[in-house]
Amino acid sequence: MELRSLHLAVRTALAGLTLVGLTACAATQQPSAPESAVTQSDAPKTAEAGAQPVTPPPAPAVIQPEPRPAASGPVAEVQQLIQSRQVNELRTTYNGSYGASMLFKPDELVYYVALFRQKEFLRVSKTRVAAEAEQTYRRYAAQTSELAEVDIRRITLQAEQARTDKLLSERTSQLEGLQADVDRQRQQAAQIAANQKQAREEAAQLSAQQKDAAAELRRLQARIRELERQQANVGAQAEPRAKSGAKKLPPK
Repeated sequence: MELRSLHLAVRTALAGLTLVGLTACAATQQPSAPESAVTQSDAPKTAEAGAQPVTPPPAPAVIQPEPRPAASGPVAEVQQLIQSRQVNELRTTYNGSYGASMLFKPDELVYYVALFRQKEFLRVSKTRVAAEAEQTYRRYAAQTSELAEVDIRRITLQAEQARTDKLLSERTSQLEGLQADVDRQRQQAAQIAANQKQAREEAAQLSAQQKDAAAELRRLQARIRELERQQANVGAQAEPRAKSGAKKLPPK
């Protein structure tokens, strides 16, 4: 019993919302009053003394707008009934921006079946036969499915396009990031290669300098050994002469 009451309350709320939408739909299609005709007054005529009168050119013909025919038929009738809340909503079907509704005027036992798009009535049928109203409603509901197919397809394609654009943007950002990483790695590799080349050149230069320094060291060491040998020879030659020149003391 509680579930049935809940379903009845929900259906009543939906019916109220739909009736409000149909009321707005009816309000947007109220005929406007015919525009007033535009009239043109004749220009004042003046004449100077002794001057010949000048005949003014004929005024252009004013085209009177054709009066708009007053709205009539089931569309205008159901609009007025919805605004005055004299009809009850029995069924409503929505497909995209299209909809079909079956309304009932209880005081006259009249059914109105409407096909609409957003706030615009496309077709309204009026009957006193319930079976005919049901049949017309089913036909209109089927038409809403056919008419809304393009809109639904468009909405789906728009969502798919938005998703594709998002993925494209993400992949583009990812590609740009990877390209930046590759460029940075290439720059680092080039810098490392340049540093290694410079280090090899410096090592080769130091190796050459070391070889030259080693050769110079060997030359200096050879020169030192030569000088030491010469020094030793000079010392050996001077010692005998020193012994031979010494005086012998007489014994005591």
